[in-house]
Amino acid sequence: MSSLSDQIEQYLRRQISKYQGKVKIKRNQLAENFDCAPSQINYVLDTRFTVENGYVVESQRGGGGFIKIIRVTLNSEKEVIQKVINKLDRAISQREAHGIIKRLYDNDLISERESYLMERAVHRNVLGISLPERDYLRGRILKNMLEVIFKVKED
Repeated sequence: MSSLSDQIEQYLRRQISKYQGKVKIKRNQLAENFDCAPSQINYVLDTRFTVENGYVVESQRGGGGFIKIIRVTLNSEKEVIQKVINKLDRAISQREAHGIIKRLYDNDLISERESYLMERAVHRNVLGISLPERDYLRGRILKNMLEVIFKVKED
């Protein structure tokens, strides 16, 4: 029997597929449907619908609030690439950075050499500072490398 998190993930993936890669949900309504706390929905979104797994999650709080999940195809237009880059304005673990770089390489968006250079540039041994500063620095470095590769300018 699958866990509740697995069931929520499978449901969301089906909805994303059904609606051509983009879905809007209400967190409280989804939590009610699965008879769980809204924090369980947040957990699934935070761990399974991440940038490195190919998703952008946007939320709008308030009375009419919603969560929008977008499956990112890395060959998509600049606007979506910009959303991925904007998500890097935070601390990024080495594992997350590796996932993003691997996905770019697997989708033939960066060369093997670029992949290797990016991996080395954001490696904990190269950054040489302690946490949490190291993860923030890694995020800034990775963001800037992607902006150069995709020639995306900040607004």
